[in-house]
Amino acid sequence: MPDIERLTYLLTRIRSQQASKEEYQELLSLIQADESGEVVALMDAFHAPETPAADAGGYDHAYWQTVLTEILDTDKVIEKQPVRFLSWKKWWAAAAVVAIAAAGVYFLRPHKVQPPVVATKAPVRDVAPGGNKAMLTLADGSQITLDSASNGLLATQGQTKVTKLSNGQLVYDESANPEGQVLYNTMSTPLGGQYKLVLPDGSTVWLNAGSSITYPTAFTGKERSVSITGEAFFDVAKNEKMPFLVKTRGTVVEVLGTQFNVNAYTDEAAIATTLLEGAVRVNLRQQQLQLRPGQQARIAPQADKIAVVDHVNLQECISWKDGFFSFDNADLPTVMRQLARWYNIEVKYEGAIPQRSFTGEIGRSLSLSQVLKGLTKTRIKYRIENGNRIVIQP
Repeated sequence: MPDIERLTYLLTRIRSQQASKEEYQELLSLIQADESGEVVALMDAFHAPETPAADAGGYDHAYWQTVLTEILDTDKVIEKQPVRFLSWKKWWAAAAVVAIAAAGVYFLRPHKVQPPVVATKAPVRDVAPGGNKAMLTLADGSQITLDSASNGLLATQGQTKVTKLSNGQLVYDESANPEGQVLYNTMSTPLGGQYKLVLPDGSTVWLNAGSSITYPTAFTGKERSVSITGEAFFDVAKNEKMPFLVKTRGTVVEVLGTQFNVNAYTDEAAIATTLLEGAVRVNLRQQQLQLRPGQQARIAPQADKIAVVDHVNLQECISWKDGFFSFDNADLPTVMRQLARWYNIEVKYEGAIPQRSFTGEIGRSLSLSQVLKGLTKTRIKYRIENGNRIVIQP
């Protein structure tokens, strides 16, 4: 149970513009420790609209922007150490403190005559986060934009029905077992898109931004084979009589039933296959290597061998599927590559790349400006050009 009297004192200090940096830090600590949501509820009650006073002052937007900066700055660590972001829920709660507090000041002080308007540069257009977006290419070459398609039956191919569920997920029925020609479909996500697919055998696939998967509308024969580009997470239905194969850029991952992630983006240093459950066998030309849960197989471009990394950070590898960016001592280019895919932006570096490392989680539901605000805490300088190009400055 939070200390209501102390919380009220802190909020009163903030609203009266008398709070010290230590008091901001104390408020942030209360937010971080709030597992039940009571602190946010109490803040909301504290700042509920009241009857305005006739002589109250006006809402100082610039001041509350400073308040937000102060709150976020309390999460800074010593330079040259890894930067640990607030978890995205706590970050958002901290920002909500300012939004609620600012609203409280506004309600209390609505009648002050506004100063003359000063000409300023037009604000930079913010970039919304990605979402469920994908294109389905059928065997006959026709295409369906899945994010705008209605729920229900989308297509019938042979004896296979393709259905979009109410949650946006795409499902192929598994009762169909067409004879003769095998038909193939391709699902592709744009930059700023992701999508979830249930294959004809019941296996589930999550596609990350800028990725694709090609697969048959029904699995027949001795194996279940798909090919991907980009990044995909697989939860494979068990079938010992029909191994499941994932092919990408000369690499084949063979499984019977398991959960694993394959990152095969061309701008990454290596193709990375990370095993969560079960067992997979990674094949590269004449080499075969079997992974255990918690291991990652890495194949660098033009490499002639498979490297294995033990005890990888699984959350960092699959957090994208669950709506997070997760970093574990990641360098700036690693962070920016992920942001570029999800927000469909271009990243350029002006001069030497700043040497920073990042540890923590950020929600993928935040806008680009909210995420970039976190970067400024690490003394990263940048400018935005043409609305979708981030230039990192030395």
